[in-house]
Amino acid sequence: MLMKGKDVADRMKYLILLGDGMADEPLEALQGKTPLDVARTPVMDGLASKGELGMARTVRGGFPPGSDVANMAVLGLDPGACYTGRAPIEAVSMGVALSPDDTAFRINLVTLSDLGGKTVMEDYCSGHISTEEAHVLITGLRQTVRDKPAIAMYPGIEYRHLMVIRGYEGAGLKTTPPHDITGERIDGYLPNDPLLVDLIHRSMAFLKDHPVNRARTEKGLRPATSLWPWGEGKAMQARTLQEEYGVSGAMISAVDLLRGLGRLRGMEIIVVPGATGWIDTNYEGKARAAIDALARHDLVYVHVEAPDEAGHGGYLDKKIQAIEDFDARIVGPIVKGMRDSAVPFRVLVMPDHPTPIARKTHTADPVPYILYDSTRQADAQRRFTEEYARASGLFVEEGHTLLCRLLGRA
Repeated sequence: MLMKGKDVADRMKYLILLGDGMADEPLEALQGKTPLDVARTPVMDGLASKGELGMARTVRGGFPPGSDVANMAVLGLDPGACYTGRAPIEAVSMGVALSPDDTAFRINLVTLSDLGGKTVMEDYCSGHISTEEAHVLITGLRQTVRDKPAIAMYPGIEYRHLMVIRGYEGAGLKTTPPHDITGERIDGYLPNDPLLVDLIHRSMAFLKDHPVNRARTEKGLRPATSLWPWGEGKAMQARTLQEEYGVSGAMISAVDLLRGLGRLRGMEIIVVPGATGWIDTNYEGKARAAIDALARHDLVYVHVEAPDEAGHGGYLDKKIQAIEDFDARIVGPIVKGMRDSAVPFRVLVMPDHPTPIARKTHTADPVPYILYDSTRQADAQRRFTEEYARASGLFVEEGHTLLCRLLGRA
């Protein structure tokens, strides 16, 4: 049960409910509609009708349209002031301290395949390899770099892992996110550093015919055939929510990136058993954890990865399902719990960026958002879609200012 304070200012609670990659583009398969158009989302539609509906730019010009940059913006961080790369954020989540001369890399376990004698990026996530299988592989891959003591590898969640190279400067280094090149030949996208290319080749040799991969292949699952380094950067610093706004917060997510951002912002990191980052995630556990966390924090951020993963895979039906599950199993129970508690609250509902089914990667296009205040309610009949949000005429150019609006500081 949420505690009641002396007045509205003391009692007001804040929520950010984020469906990663929910926004999309009109699809021929949907007769020119988007997944948000066709998904059944009665709870978000109700919030859009009673609250503020608009569009926001979460990817600042000149920055890659990644979940790192976009979620930084949603958390009120200006990437122009503090962004150094994706991997350093994940290092924070994993408790890996970076020295000034360290460079962190995200390393994906990917599936490469042969197509007419050319190597192709078949799958950026090795068929959503399990965390248990991945830990066996990463532990083994550490042995392939025993002759390079400056390199350390750290197992993460599913296909997402971390590598740190001490004393690595990497001036002019260029890497490519593997989810940007699904189905493409890799020869034009390999890192432009012989050391990293050598690591890829070493991993391919080690992973070929590995027992974990043989078992996966026998089950009809994609094997992890290579490491893929990307998202490099130096250590990152940021002010906490308490320092900047005087509020405490909690982060609920299945992925290291969001947990790292939460730690940088001084938030409690809540790990929900069964939270996977895919459509089989523990939605109900996340919703319960959010309500519980609001008893001890001012702000709770709930992140759901599934719509983004479906977009990267080009799985239209799964993306629609992920959006509907987000509405019914995250937004619905949390909003109901808050209303039942009679504690005033504000909630920001949005994606971080689009992950269009047709493109299978992120774009920098603006995204729709809802800002709902339980103490002030509008009265309109609207849906939470890209079209309705554009039609509202509201546009937030600097996405990192949305947090101020949520907290009533704008």
